[in-house]
Amino acid sequence: MTRVALVNPDWQYEGSIYFGCRSPHLPLELGTSQQLLNRAGHKTLLLDAHMFGLSIGDIAAELQSFKPDIIVVTTAPTYLFWRCAPPELRVPQQLTFALRDAAPMLIAVGPHGSATPRAALTKLQVEGVVMGECETTLLRLANGERDIVGTCYKDGVNIRVNGGPQAAPFVDQPSLQWPAEMIRRHTHHHHRFEATPIGPGAEVEASRGCPFSCTFCAKDNFRNGYRKRPPPAILQEVDDLRDQGVEYVYFIDEIFLPNAELLEGLVSRGLLFGVQTRIDLWKPEMLELLGRAGCVSIEAGVESLTPEGRELLAKKCRMTTDQLADRLVTARRHVPFVQANLIEVPQDDDVVVQRWRDKMRDAGVWANDPVPLYPYPGSPDYRKLWGEPDDHAWERAHDHYLRLFDQFSDVQEQRPIPLRELEREVQ
Repeated sequence: MTRVALVNPDWQYEGSIYFGCRSPHLPLELGTSQQLLNRAGHKTLLLDAHMFGLSIGDIAAELQSFKPDIIVVTTAPTYLFWRCAPPELRVPQQLTFALRDAAPMLIAVGPHGSATPRAALTKLQVEGVVMGECETTLLRLANGERDIVGTCYKDGVNIRVNGGPQAAPFVDQPSLQWPAEMIRRHTHHHHRFEATPIGPGAEVEASRGCPFSCTFCAKDNFRNGYRKRPPPAILQEVDDLRDQGVEYVYFIDEIFLPNAELLEGLVSRGLLFGVQTRIDLWKPEMLELLGRAGCVSIEAGVESLTPEGRELLAKKCRMTTDQLADRLVTARRHVPFVQANLIEVPQDDDVVVQRWRDKMRDAGVWANDPVPLYPYPGSPDYRKLWGEPDDHAWERAHDHYLRLFDQFSDVQEQRPIPLRELEREVQ
């Protein structure tokens, strides 16, 4: 039996370009890993410092009592945000530096080690990093295996990168179980705007990966090939969450595709939920079913308002802009909140964009101020600019972004700090 501690840091975002939501979310990758480890007979401790507001001293005290053989630290706040993680490793660095002597083996998981394993290992000063989806690899490490494909580790004075990012099976994942106190503290309802929450919220993973290859999406090294769980397993997880008082779940899927069996099963559950998807993949009758199933929030990736812009982003969208607008309005008839996500691209005229946003707003659909594009290591956009990521990929992308844009999205800090300065605070 191996004793494994799974730690989600207490995330702080001052000075970061981070695009994602800053509220605590369920650490799904750690929860799934814990489930597999427990089923194999290992002893586990999951510490969610973000959800419980634990200081580094609190974490160290818990670990001293648990006496782990392996400590796992994630470099992104939940699977929901692996594709748009904070570029800087400041927060996990603070944690790994403090925990160097707390266990024989310190392992990092997340998008940074998946795209730039040598750099992540060096910056975090850990024994190893997992490249790609982490659940199966962590189980193999706990079972005593070493030299595993999909890991980067110290080999004497050298660093060895063994193969590339690996994917977990995922489709056989049973329903996750969460401690009652964690659910009770999960007061945040991700991307919900139509009403004030009453009960707890939660996140659920119905599918993983995406069949599309949009240039801006950093999923290639982390969560790429599309797979979906059987609806009965998802519905069981939803039922368990509902029994714990959860009134709203957010499906973290890279792309929530139409699934009649799942949606029909959700109709009778009386649970509200949100999704992120592509509106061009939904027919009107499926949008009606989506609303009846309990969906109250849609994030729809439109990205660009011109065919040229969508082609630049490799959207492979067969609809015109007018057709996309019509489908968004149709969705709004059945779902209380619908958002059209926009990205800043040179093909889109700002006056036209603002006029379209006003038109959508008048129809009840919210479209964000276009977000400046960040070329995440692991995305096709990064490779188009510089090729495969090297040990300086995050710094290169960050410097490029700060040089290119002098104004930022309303979901970001107004003046992000250079990556080296953010991480230098920890040195």
